[in-house]
Amino acid sequence: MTGSLLNVLRTEKPILSAPMAGAAGPELVAAVCNAGGYGVIPLWGRSKEQVSSGIDGLRELTDRNFAVNLNLSFAYQEQLEMCIDKAVHGVSLFWGMDPSAIKQAKAGGLIVLVSVGNAQETRTAADAGADVIVAQGWEAGGHVWGQVSTMALIPAVVDAVGIPVVAAGGIADGRGMAAAMMLGASGVWIGTRFLASSEATIHEVYRARILQASETDTQWAHDLYDVGWPDAPHRALFNTTSKAWVDAGCSAPGKRPMENEQIGQRPSGDPIVRYQSYTPLPQTVGDVEAMSLWSGQGVSLVREIMPAADIVDEVYQDAKRHLQMGVSVLR
Repeated sequence: MTGSLLNVLRTEKPILSAPMAGAAGPELVAAVCNAGGYGVIPLWGRSKEQVSSGIDGLRELTDRNFAVNLNLSFAYQEQLEMCIDKAVHGVSLFWGMDPSAIKQAKAGGLIVLVSVGNAQETRTAADAGADVIVAQGWEAGGHVWGQVSTMALIPAVVDAVGIPVVAAGGIADGRGMAAAMMLGASGVWIGTRFLASSEATIHEVYRARILQASETDTQWAHDLYDVGWPDAPHRALFNTTSKAWVDAGCSAPGKRPMENEQIGQRPSGDPIVRYQSYTPLPQTVGDVEAMSLWSGQGVSLVREIMPAADIVDEVYQDAKRHLQMGVSVLR
């Protein structure tokens, strides 16, 4: 199915960049596209004019195909209509299952990628016309839709449908990509590894924590960083905020330590409060370490800052080598 995925996406390498809101700007997405991968830019939560300018800005950096990521739990209709009007190649739908959105995107001529957390959602998406399934395992960083590990999820999803499946969650090098392909995936969706790309738009404190973290340094929680995005499970690095929360017995919102305390400011000057769902940008000021530092469990494999294009090439070449080694071992 790898060939089928490449044909659908019209790209050269089955490596997709995760739409990490705040971290994956046009430079990162364009670099992935220009390296032969498939970039996904997060434009949800923006006005239709901002979506339009975001698409135009990305097109100034690449003539390759890319997808726009939309969040189905927030208002998305105007953004989807703008994607259709601008004739983008693809749209990535996540955080919900809305067959009508899939059908509307397909009717508008878009390639539709749908993120899922289990096999039943996969069938629903495929029945509605999805072109590609993104199966997100529990190991993933940022907001995590399901609770099944990548190792168990990928074969279950692959067996459920006959369309390309992209593996997401905990994949940060060629070994992880090769493993996902052996499980039946047609490609991989990489997030945390790209946080250490030179194009990622994150604060230096956040990047330093990524480079130092081990596989045990992340925490999945249902309602830790919920300010601005409630009821949305997520995975982030342990920090002083999460430690105080755990020490207090993982208390519910409204009863958490130092709740509503301002811990910084956005580049715009808007306040950032403790427990806010927010990706620290380079110009963010304040106690950055105490903010939501999204990360997947594959973070222990991220040890060097590299251009995104080099990451794509390294992962791709390493995966090919490991797949060839696997074949030779079985002979």
